[in-house]
Amino acid sequence: MFRTILFDVDGVLLSEERYFDASALTVWEMLYSPKYVGIGGDTFEPAPQEETIRRVRAEVFADDNVLDFVKTRGINANWDMVYLAFSYQLVLLLTELHKTKPEEVRAILTSQIHREAIAKVKKLAQGVDFTVDYAAFVADFEKSTVEKQALLVYLNEIVREKTGIETDIFSRNSELWDLCQETFQEWYLGDRLVADSIDRPSYQEGKKGFLDDEIPIVEPAKMAEVLAELKNRGYDLGIGTGRPRIETIEPLKAMGLLQYFNPNRIVTASDVLDTEKRYPERAPLAKPQPYCYIKGMLGMDCHDDECFSLPLPIENGEEVLVVGDSVADYMAARSIGCKFAATLTGLTGQEARAKFEELQADYILDDMTYILTIL
Repeated sequence: MFRTILFDVDGVLLSEERYFDASALTVWEMLYSPKYVGIGGDTFEPAPQEETIRRVRAEVFADDNVLDFVKTRGINANWDMVYLAFSYQLVLLLTELHKTKPEEVRAILTSQIHREAIAKVKKLAQGVDFTVDYAAFVADFEKSTVEKQALLVYLNEIVREKTGIETDIFSRNSELWDLCQETFQEWYLGDRLVADSIDRPSYQEGKKGFLDDEIPIVEPAKMAEVLAELKNRGYDLGIGTGRPRIETIEPLKAMGLLQYFNPNRIVTASDVLDTEKRYPERAPLAKPQPYCYIKGMLGMDCHDDECFSLPLPIENGEEVLVVGDSVADYMAARSIGCKFAATLTGLTGQEARAKFEELQADYILDDMTYILTIL
């Protein structure tokens, strides 16, 4: 029945844990580092011990309640998660500052927020009694029913409700999103490799990176056995991931898994960003938008115009299987009209079964090795 099988990476082949750690540390840095907002209440360091990482992760994502919420609403990219979590706390801080400095805050909230604007916020916040409220994130966003990248835009509504200021600066196409994305890359890749990703050295040096600490979902030898069997049976294997290219290729190569995937069907966040730069009017293209899976299905050598003009749902949907762990993967597969297999190896593990049963996923697998049972 299937001819092409497209795999997500995080939560399917590799653990998301270090990505979530890097996301939390990025928010922590941008709030507490003197190079960013520099509020009081915690001491930032670029090379935290594991104990500090665990604490920061638990605090920033409110014991993973924030992560669970945004993933259930269709947000899959860690860059978007960082942007949402940091921007929300920034809005709370500016709401407090608005009480005494309304015009300065209005100027900040009606223009693009870049490093210079962050420096202005830092100056305005000096001496102000402000405590971050990570848990309030879910309570405020639960007031809406918005999903996917509309969550990013909903930050504008939160600004209006809390300050009365009308703005449209919060979106995927913003300078603050770019700043969050680059700061996350510093954490994940570390000083040694980050320049290859963002074309500059770390803004705040001293980060070793997490690329060497990747954790496979299943023993690599077992995954290799399954992938080899799929390839031997004639299935064309590809990848559609929210990871940048270097963070996809290097760990899969080190684990002996990369060889089983068709290079023409490996689509990463780097490819999505490049396409968004060429076609800004099409952004956002990250999951749950179906672009990365459409590109993987048609091939990297396919022109983007063909991806954009492809009629959806496709006529031969029964020939394509997407294997993912998140609601965003499910949404992308449904947009395409192909089949979807959910793996219960993501953030919430077996607890995700009820959600995927509610969504009527075509298949629900304990982990990726069970794919052989459905073919």
